[in-house]
Amino acid sequence: MNGFDAPAIDYAGLSPVIALTAGICVVLLAGVFDRLERAVPVLTLVTLAAAAGLCIWQWGERADLVSGALRIDELALALTLIAIFSAAFCVLISRGEPAVAQAGRGEYHVLLLGSVLGMTLLAQAQNLVSFFVAIETLSIPLYVLCASNLRRAESLESGLKYLIIGSLGSATLLYGLAFVYGGSGSTDFDAIAAGIGRQGVLGDPLVLVGIALAATGLAFKISIAPFHQWTPDVYQGAPTPVTAFMAVATKAAAFAVFVRFFDVALAPEVGDWDIALAVLAAASIAIGNIGALGQDSLKRLLGYSGIAQAGYMLGGLVVASESGVNALVFYLAAYALMNLAAFAVIVARERETPFGDDIRAVEGLGGERPLLAWPLTISMLALAGLPGTAGFIGKLYLIEALVDGDYTWLAVAIALGTMVSLAYYLRVVSAVWMRPAEDTAATAEIPAVAGASPEADPVDLWAGRRPYLVVPALLAAAATVFFGVIPQPLVEWSEHAGAALGQLPH
Repeated sequence: MNGFDAPAIDYAGLSPVIALTAGICVVLLAGVFDRLERAVPVLTLVTLAAAAGLCIWQWGERADLVSGALRIDELALALTLIAIFSAAFCVLISRGEPAVAQAGRGEYHVLLLGSVLGMTLLAQAQNLVSFFVAIETLSIPLYVLCASNLRRAESLESGLKYLIIGSLGSATLLYGLAFVYGGSGSTDFDAIAAGIGRQGVLGDPLVLVGIALAATGLAFKISIAPFHQWTPDVYQGAPTPVTAFMAVATKAAAFAVFVRFFDVALAPEVGDWDIALAVLAAASIAIGNIGALGQDSLKRLLGYSGIAQAGYMLGGLVVASESGVNALVFYLAAYALMNLAAFAVIVARERETPFGDDIRAVEGLGGERPLLAWPLTISMLALAGLPGTAGFIGKLYLIEALVDGDYTWLAVAIALGTMVSLAYYLRVVSAVWMRPAEDTAATAEIPAVAGASPEADPVDLWAGRRPYLVVPALLAAAATVFFGVIPQPLVEWSEHAGAALGQLPH
């Protein structure tokens, strides 16, 4: 009788996953005891810092883990670091958030860490089974976090909508992965590439249908049009710190596996799927920018903006080249900085005004709260892609990669989308600097709109007393400008991600 041969385990490569798992256990136990409950945010930040440190320690390592189900390389580590940074930012701006108290401080932060764990696994996945398990580990905590403000009907509605649409996307993705497995005979991405390469995508309708269903399921997760309908409603209804985390980290992790699935597993037949993704990218750019034009809710505006931005990022995947992946990773990092700065300001204004996330909340902000006005202004200008910001450099790299990959028409679509986006981004800047603030003296007589936080401490109304909101917003805005003026450090960092895939053309 043959003995069981246990697979070799690379504990160093798995160290970020181990740190997050251990941190989840510690934070969950700390949330049970009253004396330790106040330390939960600090323990969460320590867990995230440990995971980030271990990612940096493993930078440059390229190895298959857990019998090839996962892979650690610069692409996985880079996008994991973006997710960790977004989660740490979320922890900081969640202080004083009513959803934290209502869901339970321990439970809220455990769910956040659980989602980060799913993102880490998703960034490393190179097997259909680990791919699906990771995306569900990412998604399920977010369904609960969206509904964590139990006293707001909008939050509960947001969680329910996200659950229903997310479940539909997951089911579609699972069907697609099953068809791909049936057509290729393997669950490993490299073996799928070899199997498809022998017969071609068009040679097996099962594989073709599987790719279409898998792309649709991923499009639901990343808010690619026309599978974007849930995004504005969920963004507006969810607690704003959760929205900020979702808007950035989910895209980073999902694009990581998008790259591995399409540029590795389906690389032999890139000519059969690239045009379909290019059309989806163009549709996202058009629908996202047009949908944002009439929005008064800043969170809905950023939701539609995120749909357009996902279209820009998808261009980096379509070209199936190392330069395209580099541009995608650079833009994801820049997008994190731009978006998080804006959401920190929205959180602050929700707690200071009765207008919630309505654009009226930022009117006159330039004269009233300049330390909040500048981060929001820089964020809007960067999202619009104006020179001197990381957003401009990111779009420049995406356009260059598309032109080099013979997708000039999609590069033109990015340029046209950027021109349209100026209308709504500059509208926010105009409200900040060119409109007087509405009189909020009679706050009690004005009905609170969605996103307002009546449960917040009524004494703590001055932004200067909230360094946990102002400082992160300023730092994110400063980094956006820094990498717009001196992009080379971020460029070199992102170039390692594309090189990690190895087989892609330059």
